[in-house]
Amino acid sequence: MTPDVTVTVIVYNDAERLPRAVESVRRQTHADIEIIISDDHSTDETPQVARELASRDPRIRYLRLPENSGGCSAPRNRAVEIARAPYVMFLDSDDELMDDAVELLLAAHREREIDFAMGAVIRVREDSGRRTKWMPHLVAGRRTVLGIESEPRLLFEHLSTSKMYARAFLDRHDLRFPEGIHYEDQLFTAQAYCLAKEFTIIPEPVYRWHIAPFADTEAASISNQRHKLHNVRDRVHVQRLIDDFLVESGHGALREDKDYKFLKHDFRMYAGDLPYRDDAWLTSFADITTPYLETLSPNAYARLPRTERVVLQLIRERRFAEARLAARGLGRAVAPRQVTADTEGHTYWGDGIPATDWARRELELSDLELDTRPFRSAQFRHEITELTRGPGASIDLTIRTYDPGLRLPVGPQRAGLILTPGRRRLTVPFRLSPVSPGVFEGQVHLDLTAAPVPRHGFAGVRHPLLRLEHQGLRHTAVLLAPLSFPSLSARIDYHAGAAPHRVTLEPEGRGPGRLQIRWQPLGLSAKLLHPLARRLARPRVKRAARLLRSALR
Repeated sequence: MTPDVTVTVIVYNDAERLPRAVESVRRQTHADIEIIISDDHSTDETPQVARELASRDPRIRYLRLPENSGGCSAPRNRAVEIARAPYVMFLDSDDELMDDAVELLLAAHREREIDFAMGAVIRVREDSGRRTKWMPHLVAGRRTVLGIESEPRLLFEHLSTSKMYARAFLDRHDLRFPEGIHYEDQLFTAQAYCLAKEFTIIPEPVYRWHIAPFADTEAASISNQRHKLHNVRDRVHVQRLIDDFLVESGHGALREDKDYKFLKHDFRMYAGDLPYRDDAWLTSFADITTPYLETLSPNAYARLPRTERVVLQLIRERRFAEARLAARGLGRAVAPRQVTADTEGHTYWGDGIPATDWARRELELSDLELDTRPFRSAQFRHEITELTRGPGASIDLTIRTYDPGLRLPVGPQRAGLILTPGRRRLTVPFRLSPVSPGVFEGQVHLDLTAAPVPRHGFAGVRHPLLRLEHQGLRHTAVLLAPLSFPSLSARIDYHAGAAPHRVTLEPEGRGPGRLQIRWQPLGLSAKLLHPLARRLARPRVKRAARLLRSALR
């Protein structure tokens, strides 16, 4: 008997997580399915685990490739070749399907004749358990799209795993995953969008995407291997393949939207890591990316936030030290250290006026309104220039503040360092004194024993903020730290009955590179009190407690 849907679970050396993925398929509310475990010639215990899983459920078939292909494409393609159902889905061994994913997507296919159906994706961070919806604005409402030209923004949703495809659609266009390259999802999905006459979007979550941002280098997913230059080459190569396909298939009008997606999503992922790259890496990075950046639509650049355009231009001009500085401010409203104005009042990044029309257009900062925007949203740059361990669990910081818009009056400025472990706030006041026009410096002594840690303990990470006060107004912003310094750790026995903690002060290690402080409860608090407090803090428990209090009144 032919099953309704084939779900392919691809795996390579992932014996530990494979059962979780397969179980998410086995417990689907729509049970008439075929499950193909497609093994890319694993060398660990995966074959034994897969065969054991197949022995428990007749719906499971185990397919083992004769040799390792090094990617996701071949195991998916081989599974499609033997799939028996009229609809197919793909699942990675480190992820899961929602319990009703098959039911929901199949219902969309049965409502009308479409080429594929897609649903929402929930991202789960393995380190914190935090859950967020991937690209929520793209799946906000149920609808059927009549051609990608009507919604080109959907190019941002390039996952192949959030969709159920009609097998006839894949076969009619000979649509398969490109083998031998990474980022195969991007090309496959772009082709699917362009070739599909109709596809339906449902807002319900269908896929649970597990994110391990701090995974070991070799165990990390392809998207978490951005430090490898071949990763950059693969991503650019796939973009060129997509460009060629758009032209060949008569979808050249999508090029601006596709270029914008590359700049806003793909390049932006590398840009956030630039502060941690040395000149040799950045030179190779520029060699790979700049020729491709030169081919992109000028209108795509114009749609980007100004801070991202600055980073792009500094990379293209190989001003790597400045690119690192600019990248540390991405998404954080961090000002440059220095700006330069021309005779017409236009303001540019850095210590000089750009030489070309294009560079002036990309590096102009006038639209940031550094000198006129309201004080609460003004842009400053706060950097720790010196960090010294003090007595006990204390730290002495030298902080330099850059005010390129000259918003602060000449003279000492009132400032405060803010730290909030739990719900209560510690504010350490200090003074910033002028060093030169638009530059201030001050010293602050931070005693971590004074942090208001909850009695039941606090397990987590906090990044201190810097607050300025001017004419009754307050401005709060991130505090950048040196990108590397020896971590400092101490046991703190807090007063007033609070639990003891191991507290570690360290560089953030990713993103803008803020000062990072990590708390870990010790003793009874770590084993009992803190986990209990976390359970009681869950939204459902809080709602139940409120209802109980209301009923008792």
